[in-house]
Amino acid sequence: MFSVRLIFLILCIFFNGSLSKLERLDHPVTKSDGSLNILVVGDWGRQGGFNQSLVAHQMGIVGEQLDIDFVISVGDNFYDDGLKGDTDPAFEASFSHIYTHPSLQKQWYSVLGNHDYRGNVSAQLSHVLTQKDWRWFCRRSFVLCSGMVEFFFVDTNPFVEKYFTDPEDHTYDWSNVLPRDKYISNLLHDLDLEMKKSRATWKFVVGHHGIKTAGQHGVTQELVDQLLPILEENKVDLYINGHDHCLQHIGSDSEIQFLTSGGGSKAWRGVILPWDPKELKLYYDGQGFMSLHITHSQTKFIYYDISSNVLHQSTLSKKSKTFVYDSSKLPQSSRSLHRWRCKIGSQLETQWKSISGLRLSCGRIRRFKSEARVCARFLWSAGEVEDGRINSGSAIFGGRSESHFSGSGSDLVQSVHRLCLASLPLLVWCVL
Repeated sequence: MFSVRLIFLILCIFFNGSLSKLERLDHPVTKSDGSLNILVVGDWGRQGGFNQSLVAHQMGIVGEQLDIDFVISVGDNFYDDGLKGDTDPAFEASFSHIYTHPSLQKQWYSVLGNHDYRGNVSAQLSHVLTQKDWRWFCRRSFVLCSGMVEFFFVDTNPFVEKYFTDPEDHTYDWSNVLPRDKYISNLLHDLDLEMKKSRATWKFVVGHHGIKTAGQHGVTQELVDQLLPILEENKVDLYINGHDHCLQHIGSDSEIQFLTSGGGSKAWRGVILPWDPKELKLYYDGQGFMSLHITHSQTKFIYYDISSNVLHQSTLSKKSKTFVYDSSKLPQSSRSLHRWRCKIGSQLETQWKSISGLRLSCGRIRRFKSEARVCARFLWSAGEVEDGRINSGSAIFGGRSESHFSGSGSDLVQSVHRLCLASLPLLVWCVL
């Protein structure tokens, strides 16, 4: 019984706060140069009406020209009130029978919009729809990995407080979302964890609601307060959304570019809110869609209208991001970095040879993990960052007077975690 309890305690120590519940998918890269071509469309599901069919036709033409890899839908997939169930004919009428061009017979990755939440949410998440049309994939939140890019799809609907406090005459399907605060807290935790684990060249976030927008709905303040800080901390490159029925690009001194592609069907003519013209690179109040061309060094995004005319294009260049860590500037509590190699190298190698040593090591492992997080957070915010040179590399890595490190401080945390996890079978074997 003692052994079982000890194993359970060990598992809790190792895994608590270390694993995300977000589903992860891999989309294979098929082009020899590793590049990706993607179409992005939102706010479209109107059974072909309001120029949805025309937008779909032009998407097919551009998709063929670009040889696209997949399509992203930023929500409001089925108007006005989502799907009634997984047998609702609106699925075929708004999706399968509309996006028929050969170039669009690729995987579609979708998030939910507010109109989708007014129907049966589980229907859009159901595998039954995938059986009807293999292209369809929709989840509340998930991570998509494809080559040098990671896409973080985020369910932004539960963030919007008025949907709960003042739903007007609408009914929302909040099953598996309530209690709301816990849902949001868990989502933000998992999202932050996944972003910190990411080693992708590019990080793109996909959601339905806008963070920065001059469209009719305006800024979603809840996302500004709760989601944006995580995106900024993790150096996200693009935030892509729909919700406002327009095409829009907002850029600023921030590293994040804000792209709206909500022109999949019905548009709002002449509706625009005041915005700094230096930041508002594009605002088009008609129908259309967007493409992304992604390489290791650049991401090019292009906006098209319903005649495939190019409305706007811009290129985001990726500069190599490396960091300088000067251990002399570490706080005293963080200088335990210098002792980690000895602790981990000797204690885990020698003390774990005996059961008594192993039991004593459990507390030490937990302390190592805590110290790693403290030091990694400091390293990330140290600010002494220029060329990637670690002036006292031996303090961290041992044996070298100088090292180069590319990535974030969370690499250190992950290294400790991986060492602990790799040692778990030995630990269990010793106890048993």
